[in-house]
Amino acid sequence: MTKTTYFRRRSILALTGLIGACLTAAAGQAAEPDKAEIEALKKSLSKYEDYKAAIRDLYLSTVGCVYYSGEKVAGAMDYPKGAMGIHFVNVASVSPTPDPTRPNVLIYEPVDGGLRLVAVEWLVPLTPDTKEPPKLFGQTFQGPMEGHYPLIPTEFYHYDLHAWLFKDNPLGMFSPTNPDVKCDNYAFPMPEQPTKMVPGPM
Repeated sequence: MTKTTYFRRRSILALTGLIGACLTAAAGQAAEPDKAEIEALKKSLSKYEDYKAAIRDLYLSTVGCVYYSGEKVAGAMDYPKGAMGIHFVNVASVSPTPDPTRPNVLIYEPVDGGLRLVAVEWLVPLTPDTKEPPKLFGQTFQGPMEGHYPLIPTEFYHYDLHAWLFKDNPLGMFSPTNPDVKCDNYAFPMPEQPTKMVPGPM
C-alpha cells in the first residue's frame, strides 16, 4: 500500500466518523425540543394543580372516575388495565387542530378526599375533512372512537392523546391509562364502558 493510498483511506475513515458523529448529535438535538416543550407545558399548567383554577378557566368536570379492566372487547378501543381518572373538559377549546400549549382536558386522581392533577388530554373531533390522525410531540392520536358514554355523548367521534405530565406512568407518558391511578372509594364512580372504534379517514 502506498503512503498516498494509506492517508486517503485514513481521511475517508475520519470523514465517515465525523459524519456519523454529526448525525448522532443532530438526532439528539432533534429529540430535545419535544422534551423542552413538554417541560414548558408542564410548567404552564401547574396552576391547575388547584382544580378550582381549572373551573375558573372553564374546565368543567365530567364527575365520573374512568377505569378500564384491561378486558379486550371486540370493536372497542384496546386500553391497558388502569385508570384515566376524573376528566375536566374545556369544550370551547375543542377544534380540528390541536393546540400543543392548551390541552382540552385536565385529568385528576381522587386522593385523600381531594383531587390531584395527574395528566392532560387533547380531543380532536372527527370531521369529513379529516385525512389522517393528528400528531403532537411525535405521537399519533388514538382513534377515531365514539364519545366515552355516559360522560361524553357517543355521537362525539374523535381522536385523543393523553400525556401523564404530573404522575409517572409505568406504561409510558402517552399511554391512555395508568395502572398507578386509582378510582377506589371515589364517591361518583363511573361504570366501565367500552369505547367503540369507528372507521378511520379514507
